[in-house]
This record gives sequence, C-alpha cells and structure tokens, in this order.
Amino acid sequence: MEQHFFSRRKILRRTNTLDLHPEKLLGSEPRDNGCLNLLLPRFKNKLSSKLLQPAWKDKFIRIKLDAFGSAVWNLMDGNANAGDICEKLTERFPEKLTGKDEIEERVGKFLSLLYQQRFITFRELGKEQEEHGKQK
Repeated sequence: MEQHFFSRRKILRRTNTLDLHPEKLLGSEPRDNGCLNLLLPRFKNKLSSKLLQPAWKDKFIRIKLDAFGSAVWNLMDGNANAGDICEKLTERFPEKLTGKDEIEERVGKFLSLLYQQRFITFRELGKEQEEHGKQK
C-alpha cells in the first residue's frame, strides 16, 4: 500500500534532510562523457506498454544528469545518508563548491527534485509505513 502524499510529507518534515537515506527507483546508463542517463520507463503498466509502445520507439525516456548529479546518483546506495553523500562530494569536487553549506543546499535541492519526480524514495518512508501498518 502506497503512502498518501500528506503522510509522506509529514514524515519528511519531521526529519533532517541530511539524515535521510535516498534509494533509487530508476535504472541508469553511462554516457560517453562519464555522466549518466536516468532511464524512465515510458509506460509503467506492462499491458499498456505492449499495446501503446511502438516497436521502433525506445521503451525509456533518457534524462541526462551533469557530473554533479551523476556523482550524487552513484553515491546513492541505500546505505549512505544525504550527509555522507555531501562529505564524499566535498572530497570529489573541492574546486567547484565553495563550502559545506553550498554542497548541502545543492544536494538537498537535487534529492528533493528527484523525490518529487518519483525517481527516488527514502528508506525512512518505508520504515514509517511498516510501523504504521503494524499499529492498525
């Protein structure tokens, strides 16, 4: 059972963004320049995919990430929280980012955007849903 928007938002408001553990919901593929494409399926339903998907069209919409976005995506393994990802990015991009606050802000905005588009979820949402299901 999927959580409803307001219950997810309530959980996320109670939690510090840097403590959240992002988990990928999409696949990815490397590009020639070392960056990544996210693979968004054109259709989620297999039946509609078979009926509506032309044979000559690709089954995925490719979303191009820049070097920073690709690095964040690669660091999301389900075990690292957003704070850990920020620390690793500080080491990886010392010349591009001026300070810890800027990195935390960019990562927070990027993760928020990915979450809003349903490209990622957060492990804490799954735990909260399990706990909520046990209380019923």
